[in-house]
Amino acid sequence: MNNLRNKVLKLTSGIPKGNITTYKILAEKLGTKAYRAVGTALKNNPTPIIIPCHRVVKSNGELGEFSSKVYKKEDLLREEGIEIKNNRIVDFKEKLYRF
Repeated sequence: MNNLRNKVLKLTSGIPKGNITTYKILAEKLGTKAYRAVGTALKNNPTPIIIPCHRVVKSNGELGEFSSKVYKKEDLLREEGIEIKNNRIVDFKEKLYRF
């Protein structure tokens, strides 16, 4: 798990400000279908601002979990110019980052 966690965190650090990606895209990029393991790695991120796990959302555009509170994730995304309505990313496909 440590190896997967390190890979997830390294990949997540490359998500540009103002963009989001999904747990599924991260997992696929790493060659795994262990989407929940990706989520767990992000939940246990030791440096959540430096490694921007707040930029990872569900495949349907919902915010999903955050190591802090979901409202903090929403605040961080809004600060980066991402619009959120009803707990979902507005213009989800336009903001989606693929590696």
